[in-house]
Amino acid sequence: MKHFLLAVICLALAAPALAQTADEPASRDDIILLLRTMHSHDFTQKIIAAQSAGMRELMRNQVMKEKGSVPADFDSHFDKEMDALLKGMPMDEMMQAMIPAYQKHFTHGDIEAMNAFYASPVGQKVLQELPAVMQEGMQEMMPILTKYVSDWKEHAQKEMESAPAKTPTGSVVQN
Repeated sequence: MKHFLLAVICLALAAPALAQTADEPASRDDIILLLRTMHSHDFTQKIIAAQSAGMRELMRNQVMKEKGSVPADFDSHFDKEMDALLKGMPMDEMMQAMIPAYQKHFTHGDIEAMNAFYASPVGQKVLQELPAVMQEGMQEMMPILTKYVSDWKEHAQKEMESAPAKTPTGSVVQN
């Protein structure tokens, strides 16, 4: 009974200290562990690679619109440039630059919970599948986004044409 009472007292005294840990700011080491758990280097590169098909399509459409055609080797040239982009990307510097943002928005307890999730089988599956989900989602969104941007540009051009012109001094010139 004495041991039980002693254990309860120790737990009661330790509880405030344990509760504070969850609310204390995340440390640099907390964030580095999270980024490692998330395989952030590989994950970022997979996301960029997954989006490159959509970026290629946007670039292809832009070149087509501006020049009327695309070079025969456009796809291979674009893929080569994307490979160079990914290989030369300063991933370590980028991850280090992210640490203060994580520290600003997440506590030590938040980071511990995220680490537990991303270390779990479901968390690892999310990290594995998310690039493909994003790529497939972007493919489905691209026609919607293309139409929206086209409509928006048309509207903006009409608005600009109908707006009264101003001189550099700010006076309005009637058209």
